[in-house]
Formats: sequence, structure tokens, C-alpha cells
Amino acid sequence: MSIFSGYIFLTIGIITGISANSFAKISDGFSKLSPTIACLVLMFFCMFSLSKAMSVIPVGFTYATYGGLTITAIALFGVIKYNQVPNIYGVLGIALIVIGVILLNTYGKTT
Repeated sequence: MSIFSGYIFLTIGIITGISANSFAKISDGFSKLSPTIACLVLMFFCMFSLSKAMSVIPVGFTYATYGGLTITAIALFGVIKYNQVPNIYGVLGIALIVIGVILLNTYGKTT
């Protein structure tokens, strides 16, 4: 598999991870059947996609990118859907996560 395919799988993993986490909130502690099933199915596809991505992208890069972008997107989801606006420290933390992901993917190297 090419590196491009790895990043396609990583993108799919990020999108399905964001969706799964969104459904986890909507499922109300897994007490609502439809959002619970959607969450579990999407998390399966998320993990499958991440495992495929890790076959060509180093594990640290894969999880750092997945984690950072998923955390950022879910925080934005909370702001938009639930009006859960983070304070200045939350915004600073999210900004540092995004900066860390950018630095890792542009300047990070593995041996």
C-alpha cells in the first residue's frame, strides 16, 4: 500500500472517529439503541481504518494525528451543538494540540 493510501485511511479513521464520538454523546450513555449501534459500527470502521493506515504510517504519527484532530473536532462539535464553549485555557490547549500535530507531521521523523 502506498503512503497516499495510508493517509486516505487515516482521513477515513478521523472522520469515522469524530462521528462515533458524536454518536456516543447522542446515545445518552448507550441507553438509546440507534445512536449506540451507530457509535459501535463507526468505531469499528475507525479502528479498521487506523490499523490500515499504520501499515504504512508510523504508529506515533497515526495516533497523534488521529487524536489531535479528533479532539479538536469534537470540541468544536460541543461548541456548535451543545453550546459548550471552553474557557481560555481550553482554547489554548486545543491550539497547542493542533500546533503539535502540525509540527509532528511536518518536522517529525522516526528511525
